[in-house]
Amino acid sequence: MRENYGLTDEQVEEEIERLNASEAVALARHEQRLRYRRRQYLYQLRNYEEKGKALMAAGMTREILDALYKETDDGDEK
Repeated sequence: MRENYGLTDEQVEEEIERLNASEAVALARHEQRLRYRRRQYLYQLRNYEEKGKALMAAGMTREILDALYKETDDGDEK
């Protein structure tokens, strides 16, 4: 004989449907998306800082990079 371990599959599906329709759940999801987006932006900025420091340590400047990529762009045109 099987014992009752809580909710039936049907009850689980009904509860999921109810929660998905909840304004509170929608608000919490929105807040979480905003927080994740800000964290991703933070990680991206940290990565840029690391790359920028490496470029600076190698003696690169904006002018050098502009000239380097201008030469590359000029070579692509035919």
